[in-house]
Amino acid sequence: MSAATHPPTLGATSFARGLKPPYYAVVFSSQRTDGEHGYAAMADRMVELAAQQPGYLGVESARGADGFGITVSYWDSAQAIANWKANLEHQVAQAKGNSDWYEHYELRVAKVERAYSKR
Repeated sequence: MSAATHPPTLGATSFARGLKPPYYAVVFSSQRTDGEHGYAAMADRMVELAAQQPGYLGVESARGADGFGITVSYWDSAQAIANWKANLEHQVAQAKGNSDWYEHYELRVAKVERAYSKR
């Protein structure tokens, strides 16, 4: 079965394994504000919701004590990324992030054409 059918189980310190190029990476780098205001619950919900989307392959995420974090989600197509961006529940989270949770962020989309690892 493909990774798109059964995405890898991931947590904050897990690697997205078994991804076969080509695929897409959405790299979200952010600096958090001081306020929590439901951030953790929403972040958990977004990982859960993304995993239910067609074309989702996995996610890796880390955040430092200073509030700087990077989340990389992996997708099988640019269309899958566009569909995720347009998801209504995800749009609510994006608006809340803009108003309450992020001091600054950068989002980049890249096509991964080659990948290798040490296991």
